[in-house]
Amino acid sequence: MSEPLKPHLILASASPRRLSLLAQIGITPDEVIPADINEDPIPGKMPRQHAERLATEKAVAISGLHPGNIVLGSDTVVGVGRRILPKTESRSEAEYCLKLMSGRAHRVFTGVAVVDVDGNVRTRMSETRVKFKRLSDQELTAYLDSEEWQGKAGGYGIQGKAGAYIQNLNGSYTGVVGLPLFETRNLLTSAGYIS
Repeated sequence: MSEPLKPHLILASASPRRLSLLAQIGITPDEVIPADINEDPIPGKMPRQHAERLATEKAVAISGLHPGNIVLGSDTVVGVGRRILPKTESRSEAEYCLKLMSGRAHRVFTGVAVVDVDGNVRTRMSETRVKFKRLSDQELTAYLDSEEWQGKAGGYGIQGKAGAYIQNLNGSYTGVVGLPLFETRNLLTSAGYIS
């Protein structure tokens, strides 16, 4: 008897970090199709709810266009208290975020959603507490000059130069990078993609 055909896996994200994290556990999506959704926060929603909504909407949007496949969506949101920090597009935005996080803890929420071949949606949430050292003016300027903050939730990538400013991390390192591997593997297993 031949092996049953493995369902197609679509990653609903353009993030190169998510692709490399999946590769780390031996998973290569058959296709990468970024979802075009409105990522503006809904007033009154907390960072955790925002991350879960975006991950779910990404997976559902792509599943709707490509039914019968397994679709993986994910989104990372950095929160300071009730505030949702932006995915920084300008130096001034990045500076605002880094000054806000300097010397204090923040939370990184990464939502993961998987739509299986029958259209069932499963979600998981990774929550990590991250504590930044107090940044000196020189450290702040050097990091802003590096431009590593571009397009990053909260203005930093832990896997880059900002990793040297992290005093403490309680939770999922891969969740802060952009895809919590423990939760993701469990979801893909329950969707029948891996055994």
